[in-house]
Amino acid sequence: MKLLMIEDNHSVSQMMSMFFKKEQWDAHFAYDGKEAMTMFSATPNEWDMVTLDLNLPEMDGMQVSAEIRKISPTVPIIMLTARDSESDQVLGLEMGADDYVTKPFSPITLIARIKALHRRAGLGATARPAADVPADDTEAFDVITDNFKLNTKTREAYLNGRQIQDLTPKEFDLLKTLAQKPRQVFSREQLLQLVWDYEYYGDERTVDAHIKKLRQKIEKVGPQIIQTVWGVGYKFDDSGADQQ
Repeated sequence: MKLLMIEDNHSVSQMMSMFFKKEQWDAHFAYDGKEAMTMFSATPNEWDMVTLDLNLPEMDGMQVSAEIRKISPTVPIIMLTARDSESDQVLGLEMGADDYVTKPFSPITLIARIKALHRRAGLGATARPAADVPADDTEAFDVITDNFKLNTKTREAYLNGRQIQDLTPKEFDLLKTLAQKPRQVFSREQLLQLVWDYEYYGDERTVDAHIKKLRQKIEKVGPQIIQTVWGVGYKFDDSGADQQ
């Protein structure tokens, strides 16, 4: 794994470098936002993971996350924040982060989070290019409903034959989890447990932030298929998608 850690605290970076070395990861470090963007933009397709501190000199973590997402919509991002405010954490997720870890954190916890996110993101690493999997090839898809198809190997999803573009690892996993059981209602707590792949202690609004971004991408290709069930959670329902 080639990892970019963006962290202005040199002690934290030095500590994590030992853990990264033990995992045999190719870790690189940036100590302010501008340096991070220079490093990332030089070779954007080579990075497998980004850990991003929220409080950075030159350019803060929110700005960095937004700029990285403009360059790479899919690279996994874990935000590191010393801020206790839930609104800051949710805002970070809305700006493009896939997950967050609150400081002070255990290095073992961060390593576990990185592995879980990388495992999810890497499921389609050896998949065929999109052009090799036509949207009308039903045998290539793991989830097929009236108007929706999803391929877990290529991590592609289609609504009415149009591909939903630039899904992050968590957005794809959310969509897959919901679509596998159409019209079944999932609570936010259930989605945290199913999608985040570990015992998660984050605020349940983490789910809301990811659902919001997922809906925005769905609406670019067709009608909304992620429905809110007020007071309960969310469900997938594409039964009327062909009529809109």
